[in-house]
Amino acid sequence: MSTRRCVWDDLVGQERAVGRLRAAVESGSTAHAYLFVGPTGAGKKSAARALACALFCPDGACGVCQECKRVRNNAHPDLHVLRPEGVTYVVSQVRDIVRDVHLKPAEASRKVYVIEDADRFNEASASAFLKTLEEPPVDVVMVLLAREYDDVLPTIASRCQIVRFAPVPASVALGLVMERTGAGRDEAVAALAATGGVIPRAIEFLRSPGRQNARQTILGVLKRLPVMDGHDVLMAARELLGAVRAPVEEMKSSQVEEVDRVREFLSRGVLTDLEKRQKRELTAREREGVTELMSVTESWLRDCLVMARGAGELVANTDAADATAELARVLSTAAALRALDAVGRAREHMAYNVSPQLAVEAMLFDIQEVLRCPR
Repeated sequence: MSTRRCVWDDLVGQERAVGRLRAAVESGSTAHAYLFVGPTGAGKKSAARALACALFCPDGACGVCQECKRVRNNAHPDLHVLRPEGVTYVVSQVRDIVRDVHLKPAEASRKVYVIEDADRFNEASASAFLKTLEEPPVDVVMVLLAREYDDVLPTIASRCQIVRFAPVPASVALGLVMERTGAGRDEAVAALAATGGVIPRAIEFLRSPGRQNARQTILGVLKRLPVMDGHDVLMAARELLGAVRAPVEEMKSSQVEEVDRVREFLSRGVLTDLEKRQKRELTAREREGVTELMSVTESWLRDCLVMARGAGELVANTDAADATAELARVLSTAAALRALDAVGRAREHMAYNVSPQLAVEAMLFDIQEVLRCPR
């Protein structure tokens, strides 16, 4: 029996979904549109990339050829990963997608579109998308992602094959991150907390010194927050955003290397498209950095709460235990929940395209008020 690994093997705990998708590819019966449904961290986006690898790779989604590597690095010209430009998908964005769908693949025999946050189509943008979703060109596969089936407009969901992803148990996620990175338990727990429990992001986090440095900066600001004046808080927000944006430079360097490597093999139009998609990926990575800022903040506040309730074994950020224990001695449950609500509001602000600077400033001021009066 062959023991060769492939990209499908990276999807832990999703045997049913993986089996269905692999069988469809191998039998030549891949659907024109899928809706992947499941909680954050279940591996929906990784599964979409694995499907693209399987469709592009000449060796069955091997994971090591140039086609697979480019897919996994979001650098393949026939893989398009899209997310809403604002609070919802707007009609102009959908029209751009529709126009692009009808262009021929640049290199592969097919094109794959991964459409994140499929629950954020409104009636107008959905209406502009329905005909293309129902009858795309034969060389196009669309994969829509959503957390909850019921949050997706029925007109969208009814035109897709539904693939459900189960939650990944925390112990399985932790073991996988430790195995893939060689990290200790405490490091892996902190990485998962910083990335919302998303396994691939946690692995990337542990391989990125810049992102780990950003986490230390965030924890340092939170420790000092009670004694800051207003100006200090504003400067701290700027410092935090600078810290989480720094790792984007790591990605930018790798993108430049990729473009230089393939420049002579691509037409000017395809190269321009690749550079545009890389720019979108940088923007997405910057937003993910701000999301990590909020996740680290949220995890530290939760640590304070569980320690205050006598459940210190649940602490995720053990390297900040001194500040956690100090606050836990005086922190009430109501105060902790107010601070966590401040993070939730910041996430909402980001979803509504409030500037990251304003969202983080407001969050820090709200948390500071709780830390100064933690009862």
